[in-house]
Amino acid sequence: MKVAYVTGCDRGLGLALAKVLLSKGYKVFAGSFMPEWPDLGRLAEQEPDLSIVQVDVGSDKSVAHAAKTIRQHTDKIDILINNAGIMKDRSGDIFGDLYFEDMIQLYNVNTLGALRVTNSVIDLLVNGDDKRLVNISSEAGSIADNWRTSLYGYCMSKTALNMQGAILQRHLKDYGIKVMHFHPGWVRSYITGKFDDHADIDAMESATGIIHQVLLPQEIGHLPSYIDYTGKPLPW
Repeated sequence: MKVAYVTGCDRGLGLALAKVLLSKGYKVFAGSFMPEWPDLGRLAEQEPDLSIVQVDVGSDKSVAHAAKTIRQHTDKIDILINNAGIMKDRSGDIFGDLYFEDMIQLYNVNTLGALRVTNSVIDLLVNGDDKRLVNISSEAGSIADNWRTSLYGYCMSKTALNMQGAILQRHLKDYGIKVMHFHPGWVRSYITGKFDDHADIDAMESATGIIHQVLLPQEIGHLPSYIDYTGKPLPW
C-alpha cells in the first residue's frame, strides 16, 4: 500500500487532501494540531487507513515525535504534503505599526514548519515509490505577480517557502524526488481563524485538483513545479 503524510488535516484543505488520498487507496498519516476539532476524528472512525498524528509544525520537538510515531508503522512515504499553515497577519502599513512578532510566527509555521517536517522524514520519502514532496504555497508568494501593498508576513513566508523548494529540488533530483508547490486557489477554509465563506472554491475541489496533478507523471528538473490546483503555471 502506498503511504502519504499530510500536515494540517484538522479541517479545510488538509482534511480534504486526506479524504482524496484515502479514496485513491493511500494509507494516510494525518497531522493534527487541534485535537478538539471533531472532523478528523470522525473520519478516522470510518477509515481504517487513516492514522492521526499529533504535530505542531512550529515545534522541533513535536515534529520529531510525529516522525518517530510514523516510523513505528512504515519504512516509506510516497507523498509528503506540507499543508499546515497560518494567515494571522497584522503586518500593518509601512507608514504605521509593523507587527514583527506576528511575522516571525508566520515564518516559523509557513516556511520553517515545512522544512522541519521534510527534514524529519526525508529518508522515508527517499524509500517511497511516488517520491512527491508537495508544499502548499500561494500566489501570494509570487514576486512577478505581486499586487499587494501590505500583508508582508504571509507573502514573504510563502516566497521563502518557494525558495526552500527550489533548493530542495536541486538537492533531491538525484534521489528521484519531485518537488511541487501549489497555489490551492482561494479556498473556503479556516486559514484566517474563521471560516471564509466568501472564497471562490470548495476545499474538496481544490484537493481533488491538487492530487490529480501530483499523481501525473512528472519530469524532475532543476526547479520545482509552481502551479495552481488546475495545473496552471505561476510565475516565480
